[in-house]
Amino acid sequence: MPDLERAAVLSADDLETWSALATVLEWLPAALDAQLVRDSHLTHFEYGILFALADAPDRTLRMSVLAGYANSSLSRLSRAASRLEARGWVRRVADPDDGRSTLASLTDAGMAVFDEATPGHVQTVHRLVLDVLTQSQTRQLREISRRIAGAIRDEQGWRPS
Repeated sequence: MPDLERAAVLSADDLETWSALATVLEWLPAALDAQLVRDSHLTHFEYGILFALADAPDRTLRMSVLAGYANSSLSRLSRAASRLEARGWVRRVADPDDGRSTLASLTDAGMAVFDEATPGHVQTVHRLVLDVLTQSQTRQLREISRRIAGAIRDEQGWRPS
């Protein structure tokens, strides 16, 4: 039988750890969005789509694969892809190998936007996360993040190629 008292209350140390992580989970996405919207007129979610497509072979992925990388429903991804498509940055076509699937491709204009947005985004990632940690802490953060992700889901999340 589970210890209901322990399950209902976090120790002071556990609460400190959890509140620190929860704060980062709330504050970091807003900070990343603020920089990207200000400098590149992109949300972090939209930048992530461009990033994944830029990193893919032929700058093309199935929408279902892209949704998995983005931890997104197909409908949320489709709305974002529609916005990017309207700007001429992404193109969607039926998969010639499987007509039930849709391919998303990064256009040359989209690649140019991605290339222009990346230096500011990288600078923000360094300023907010990487530069405030030692090399050892950066490695620990990577391992801790992978362990938490593994506890959430069995499948591996996106990793750079």
